[in-house]
Amino acid sequence: MTVQEHNPEPSNPLGIDGIEFIEYATARPMMLGALLEQMGFVATARHRSREVTLYRQGSMNVIVNADPAALPQSETDLQSTVISAIALRVRDADAAYRHAIHMGAWAIQTRAGVMELNIPGVHGVGDSILYFVDRVRDFSIYDVDFKPIPHVDPHPPALAGMHFFGVVQTIGRDRSPEWIDFYQQLMSFRPLPEGHFFGVLPKGILLESPCHSFYLQLVEPPEGAAGLQWEEQLVRVGIGAPDVLDAVRQLQQRGIVFIDREPAQSSEKGALTQLYKGGISFELVVSHPEKTA
Repeated sequence: MTVQEHNPEPSNPLGIDGIEFIEYATARPMMLGALLEQMGFVATARHRSREVTLYRQGSMNVIVNADPAALPQSETDLQSTVISAIALRVRDADAAYRHAIHMGAWAIQTRAGVMELNIPGVHGVGDSILYFVDRVRDFSIYDVDFKPIPHVDPHPPALAGMHFFGVVQTIGRDRSPEWIDFYQQLMSFRPLPEGHFFGVLPKGILLESPCHSFYLQLVEPPEGAAGLQWEEQLVRVGIGAPDVLDAVRQLQQRGIVFIDREPAQSSEKGALTQLYKGGISFELVVSHPEKTA
């Protein structure tokens, strides 16, 4: 097998090549870990110095961060689980970071401890972070910061061919132009034509990554939602599957509950899990990723 390297192009100045990991911050890591295992993920490694666990399946990496410094600071959010970071795989993390800062992004304060990698990142929506991670050949950040869990396959296969498809972000009323500009200017995401959607939840605006491998969905509050608590934040991970209904069947056998009523009823286009404790849900979307050799 050869490794295909993706060099930066004019339409992809940061050299983005997919999602490296999604990070959740939670005060209930055991509960979230159990849910991830139901979703087919396997705990493969633990951080060397913090209460952080790496879960994997196929090409997907999910980090569960229970370190007190990473948890939501609001008293009302102490029991919630939030998507605290998206790490973008890039050809050169330092170059991607410098480009984003040059285009107006706000740098985050480094959180690296002794003998830990300093992963460059910028502020995203709410309290979230957008990290830039080098992924060259066989080396990865996990080789430095994490210790493998003994007797566990470090690269468990994906259930039903599942893979990252995107992330849903809620935004404020009439804030779509600002967020489109943010992702377009900083990272060259491209808004899809109005009315172009995937899955079973046709809402908001879709932005396609410059590497064409994942999407961001921006959703404003619905009409007549004046009393609805609506914050700007990352709210849901979208997972692609070649055969959604087969993935739904396999996940249901593992105890995952899907919404079975319109308009989010499971179909060949997509499916939506129930809202689990802590505000967690997952969305399935039909997707056939390109195979690379």
